[in-house]
Amino acid sequence: MAQRRGRGKIGWILFLMLLVIPVIEVIVIIQVGRTIGGWQTFGLLVLWSLIGAWLVKSQWRTAWRALRTALQTGRMPARELTDAALILIGGTLLLAPGFLTDIMGLFLILPFTRPLARPLLQAAVARRLLDGTMVGGTTVSTGPTGTPGADPMTGPRRRPAQDDVIEGEIVDD
Repeated sequence: MAQRRGRGKIGWILFLMLLVIPVIEVIVIIQVGRTIGGWQTFGLLVLWSLIGAWLVKSQWRTAWRALRTALQTGRMPARELTDAALILIGGTLLLAPGFLTDIMGLFLILPFTRPLARPLLQAAVARRLLDGTMVGGTTVSTGPTGTPGADPMTGPRRRPAQDDVIEGEIVDD
């Protein structure tokens, strides 16, 4: 029940952000337009978009290379996946017309500011995993160790025996 209320709260916050942020963006664009002129404001927004697209492309390439290297060396790619998610979110913000979303997007994309945002995303994901995560449309509770399916009172839950299938290959030497 508490999770349901939490999701409702997030829904309202998201709804307000989708309503309030565009209004603030329009106000900022109008103020910039009054200060430097309409065509100059339009040109500045287009320039930000072009610079942002170039940055997303180059940073995505770097993040993809780092992710492949981590996977090839057998290392857990937590940092690389976080960077890829931040670049994706930043690129999405850069798609929205406006100066404030462009600034937030650049903050998430630039390699020297991304480490400041990385702990925030990691904390949000960890909090979500510890509270319970959505798997196949159902909420899977997690125990004190964060293990999915572990209940502090009854221990870990097991699937029925018919789901215990181990696929593999037998190789003769």
